[in-house]
Amino acid sequence: MKILAIGDIVGNCGIKKLKSELKKIITEKNIDFVIVNGENSAEGMGITEKNFNDILAEKVDVITMGNHTWGKKDIFKFINHPKLIRPANYPAGVQGKGYNIYECKNKKIAVINLIGRVDMNVLSENPFLIAKDIVEKIKNNVDMIFVDFHAEATAEKIAMGHYLDGKVTAVYGTHTHVQTADEQILEKGTGYITDIGMTGPKHSVIGMDISASIKRFETTLPERYKIAVGENIFNGVIFDVDESTNKVTKIERIRR
Repeated sequence: MKILAIGDIVGNCGIKKLKSELKKIITEKNIDFVIVNGENSAEGMGITEKNFNDILAEKVDVITMGNHTWGKKDIFKFINHPKLIRPANYPAGVQGKGYNIYECKNKKIAVINLIGRVDMNVLSENPFLIAKDIVEKIKNNVDMIFVDFHAEATAEKIAMGHYLDGKVTAVYGTHTHVQTADEQILEKGTGYITDIGMTGPKHSVIGMDISASIKRFETTLPERYKIAVGENIFNGVIFDVDESTNKVTKIERIRR
């Protein structure tokens, strides 16, 4: 069984790139299940109802979020949709679900979304303890568990991978928009990669206009960010899972 996780969609250009590539990848790679991070799809911050519907129209099974979950008020119209999950370690009582369970090829697949606390400027609960509680709660009711850890610090992501090793099918990072080359199967069998990258402008600073980004660093003035234009890139990873053991046997990075 093959599960495709797609890196942060940046703006409408990212959605267009998703539309141009996803169907081909599903066919070429025999993909069974698709997870997309959509928290930057509304021109870099949040997600609108149109963005949400456009992404779902591409046969996407789950959309995960992150630190820009509440970037657009539109989200409250569809926050409880079963195919949308937001970080599970937002404070108790916040609208939406932090994980959900889906069925594919007679398998029950849980997808958990978490947000990091290191350099994220979001007041969230401890992602490690929340992950532990969720896994303990659902482990006997699912076949596979995938974790989208939306975090800044590589150390925090790597620690989460080892923390959940042997307890979940895979842990992958989102948020930094830079695809890492450390895909691996950890000692106890969990698939892991620190960041799966982004889907959006290739000639950019993590999706944003280069000149505006440099000006912010050069002057320290609050130059307004804007989405870069030009060629786009599609980033993601494919987790190849043995259906008899529900363990990851191979991880393939996608960059096109």
